[in-house]
Amino acid sequence: MKHLFSCLKTYRTEAVLAPLFKLLEACMELLVPFVVKAVVDHGIADGNKSYIIYGCLILAAFGVVGLAFALTAQYFAARAAVGTSAELRSRLFAKLQSFSYSQIDGTGTAAMVARMTSDVNQVQTGVNMTLRIFLRSPIVVFGATAMAFVTDARTALVFLAALPLLIAVVVAIMAAGIPLYRRVQGKLDRVYGSVRDNLTGVRVIRAFCKEQDEIEEFSARNGELCRQQKLAGKISALMNPLTFVIVNAAAIALVYFGALRIDGGKILQGDVIALYSYLSLILVELVKFASLIFTITKAISCEKRIGAVLDVSGEPEVTQDAVSEREQPSMQYAAEFRGVSFTYSGGGAPALQGIDFSVRRGETVGILGGTGSGKSTLVNLLPRFYSATEGSVLINGKDVEAVPYRDLRQTVAVVPQKAVLFQGTIRSNLLWGNAGATDEELETAVRIAQAEDVVKAKGGLDGEIAQEGKNLSGGQRQRLTVARALVQKSEILILDDSSSALDYATDAKLRAALKELDRTLFVVSQRASSVRHADKIIVLDDGKIAGMGTHEELSEACALYREICASQEREGV
Repeated sequence: MKHLFSCLKTYRTEAVLAPLFKLLEACMELLVPFVVKAVVDHGIADGNKSYIIYGCLILAAFGVVGLAFALTAQYFAARAAVGTSAELRSRLFAKLQSFSYSQIDGTGTAAMVARMTSDVNQVQTGVNMTLRIFLRSPIVVFGATAMAFVTDARTALVFLAALPLLIAVVVAIMAAGIPLYRRVQGKLDRVYGSVRDNLTGVRVIRAFCKEQDEIEEFSARNGELCRQQKLAGKISALMNPLTFVIVNAAAIALVYFGALRIDGGKILQGDVIALYSYLSLILVELVKFASLIFTITKAISCEKRIGAVLDVSGEPEVTQDAVSEREQPSMQYAAEFRGVSFTYSGGGAPALQGIDFSVRRGETVGILGGTGSGKSTLVNLLPRFYSATEGSVLINGKDVEAVPYRDLRQTVAVVPQKAVLFQGTIRSNLLWGNAGATDEELETAVRIAQAEDVVKAKGGLDGEIAQEGKNLSGGQRQRLTVARALVQKSEILILDDSSSALDYATDAKLRAALKELDRTLFVVSQRASSVRHADKIIVLDDGKIAGMGTHEELSEACALYREICASQEREGV
């Protein structure tokens, strides 16, 4: 709960004023039966019209003042709840931005979406209801009981008999229902995950005609959620009938004993009316309080799930002081891998083993290998998207683990396998690489990336880009992501299979244009033709280096390289 209370600190004034005004409203409510009793006993019974009018005016004043108190309390409670949830959501988003690739993989996209939407909304509802009801309901229950004893202690003994039964019913239903509501939240996560997978993979689902299978799987998950919700709902639905049975039984006893007391001249009719009103107040408040407990339980469960994410240590930042304290090797190489091995969390076998090589400044390095050979994993270690489990990766003679990640990622620009563009314009997407870039710099990057025709077709740099770049072809998206990386003007540029959707002519032009740049270039590809002219080609097989050298050297010394080239030549690749 520390994160919730930390966010609520900003709204401590509202958090105090909301329950305070609710308590004032409760006081108004507790006084109403007392006034009604006086009107009945002294106004109606005596035929005193002025007394009745006076009493009605007091009741009207109580209603207006109580309404004002209630609205004020609601305003402060809503302000505190909405502000707290907004801060909690902001912290979640900021934490997500600090996660490493491994942490993002472990948390899961669907889980994070659930935390930032339904979980935060549940916390918001919990805070709102707690500020309005948590103190009010107990005060009304015990205040009504006290007022009943003030009215007539003998008849009020009925309250002492009914109150423990009411509390026992509420506690029993809460004890049975709370664990079920926790299970419901877990089932809800699975439904969110199913929806996300279907929305992101809709094209694949349609391509393989798997709509019916997905409908059946979703129906199963949704059905399980529905069953859990119904079970929890059935148990919580017992609250009203059971409490009403107890209260109605108490009301019968109250009227019976009250009538006897009236016949004996001990109390007046107004006293019985007041006692019945207080009994009704207790019933209403206990039902409200039980509903609040269910809401608080769900909110606490959601807050714990949010807290589990916020308590995860994000990607560690490194200060310049830490860099100076580390050993400073030779600055001869732009990048070095020294005995590097890497294993994904829960991945079992290492994805990379014993990687050793160095790259001089300005060299072009080709990374070639089959699917799952570790190509993308290798280049992801350079900008420290993942940290090597063994060995060290160096950029400009500095261990990447000792370089502030903002500096590191200014030095290394990456064009990922999946070409990701954001809703906006071509200009806004390219400026991600360098917010201060001029139009001339943007146009130069576009020209080198062979994307001039794309920009022209969209009406210039201010052409609209749909969400995820869905109004562009795969090749157009790839070229624009290359242009975005070029705008960054980083010393090292990584192209992670980022020309797979390009035709051979465009791919060749792109490689020739990039060759003219004074940058260290890593080209990851499954095409031998894409890396043939690299200064150094690294052939990976099952996470290990199977060969390293130029095209001519590997053609003579590396059987796997020859096999790849021969198979692609046969297939015309």
